[in-house]
Amino acid sequence: MPDKLARYRSRRDAGRTPEPVPAAPPEPGHGDAFVIQEHHARSLHWDLRLERDGVLVSWAVPKGLPADPGTNHLAVHTEDHPMEYLTFHGEIPRGEYGGGTMTVWDTGTYETEKWSDREVKVVLHGQRASGRFVLFQTRGSNWMIHRMDAPVRDPFPPLDPMLPTERGQPPRDAAAYAFEFAWGGRRLLVPVEGGRTAAAREHPWLRPLAASLGSRSAVLDGEIVTLGGADVLVLYDLLYDDGRSLVALPYRERRAALESLGPAAPRWQVAPSWPGDPGPVRRAAREQGLPGVVAKRLDSPYEPGRGTSWLFIPS
Repeated sequence: MPDKLARYRSRRDAGRTPEPVPAAPPEPGHGDAFVIQEHHARSLHWDLRLERDGVLVSWAVPKGLPADPGTNHLAVHTEDHPMEYLTFHGEIPRGEYGGGTMTVWDTGTYETEKWSDREVKVVLHGQRASGRFVLFQTRGSNWMIHRMDAPVRDPFPPLDPMLPTERGQPPRDAAAYAFEFAWGGRRLLVPVEGGRTAAAREHPWLRPLAASLGSRSAVLDGEIVTLGGADVLVLYDLLYDDGRSLVALPYRERRAALESLGPAAPRWQVAPSWPGDPGPVRRAAREQGLPGVVAKRLDSPYEPGRGTSWLFIPS
């Protein structure tokens, strides 16, 4: 009987990688486990592995599992992996095959509806991945993955920013607002899906931001400002998070969701925000040479265009 792990073993040096490299051929098995690993290698992708006959049959999925039946994703059929890979996570050294950081994104069990050399139809039962999927071979060695059921997901919101209206003085009911610096930069909404963002076409330095969110879908609102001689994305709102539109929620809840998401790096950061008292914020804006402050009603939804829920107050 051929050794199903021969190809896997030939690509790895057990003395150089922390990956499991079993010396013996796999034992036959009849389990139904699966694992999805998030793999930050030369390019971000997700590895879907299904237990079958004592090994994990594997596909690399560059954009992750499709969220709805309307989009198929590429799935590259790779070599079978050992069962120990169900729990493997760690750093594969650079220069080694698959070098990069690997984490377990989800794990669980699955049901087989069909399994042939050209088509695999399964139902996944995981915490993050669940539903009916089919993997099918196309031309040559290419495979695709298609979602067969339709989870409840909100569509992406319109990518038009909410804009403030200028006022000479802060609002009298200051306790109903949060006050933030007006940065004087260029507004940018950043849609992220499958670890990628279209905003990186113009700003390539945003690719790591999208990759840092993994498979999480999001729409971030902020602006590009120059700090210390470099462009930095200052973030202050979250319009969409992992299949759920947040635009109808009050600003205080969207802001809390953004802070919980926690995007922070030298080239992007969450803007500071202070509820209730505009005085110190205006003084700090003047001292830093900023154009003013923006007052944002804590109970306001996100409404594209210029309205009265966000107010620009000059320094």
